[in-house]
Amino acid sequence: MQKVKEWKLQDLYIYFLPPYSPELNIIEILWRRIKYNLMPLDSYLNFEKLTENLNYVLINFGEKYDINF
Repeated sequence: MQKVKEWKLQDLYIYFLPPYSPELNIIEILWRRIKYNLMPLDSYLNFEKLTENLNYVLINFGEKYDINF
């Protein structure tokens, strides 16, 4: 408790964050967009198609594909 008092004197505060909160994690938002909106359904037929389509999306991200946070 002594440390907490010292931190408060320095205007430092501790905030509780849940252990897993995808809505607060930008990469989770990006991954959800890729997974559900940018990848064609045939991407999931086999591993080769998955890696091919995922690489295509990632290489073209920022030019052909974008996301607004």
